[in-house]
Amino acid sequence: MTVRVRPYDPATDAEGLYARKLAFERGLGENTGGDEKAVAYEGKLTDGYRERWLAWVDRCVADDERCVTVAVDEGGESEGGGGDDENAGDESGEVVGYVFVLPERLAMVWDAAVINELYVAPAHRGTGVADDLVAAAVDLASDQSLPLDRIVLDVDPANERARAFYDRHGFESWGELVARPVDRD
Repeated sequence: MTVRVRPYDPATDAEGLYARKLAFERGLGENTGGDEKAVAYEGKLTDGYRERWLAWVDRCVADDERCVTVAVDEGGESEGGGGDDENAGDESGEVVGYVFVLPERLAMVWDAAVINELYVAPAHRGTGVADDLVAAAVDLASDQSLPLDRIVLDVDPANERARAFYDRHGFESWGELVARPVDRD
């Protein structure tokens, strides 16, 4: 396995990135919130959502190409099993993980740099890929002009593996996120 971490390239990585986004979203729903959460997350994953999300990625990457960093397995190893992985990359390698840091222009949202998402395919967990992606995110945050010198992310308290990973990288609890549904007419 030869995994390289590099900026996302929309010309070669879009399908692989979105395959990992699907796995990220489905994992959020099934692993930490029960059937209701899984149904809610699955319900949003429409073709329209795919187009909107990839367009947003492109806008963020236009601000700074490092906003989305991918981990690409250039050794050609695949997780197998088909499904979302069938189109997870191209001849330059399979996208096996990514980190999405919001561009500097959005730092005022949390008064800090924001890791929007970080995902590594199960077959590549425990290999150092996630460590490399976090390092890329912290490097980008170090270059941003931030109201507070922090990098933040939202982690489900029930996701003990993720909590332990972020603890190991020096992340600490900082407030609590609360949410409510938006009423739509």
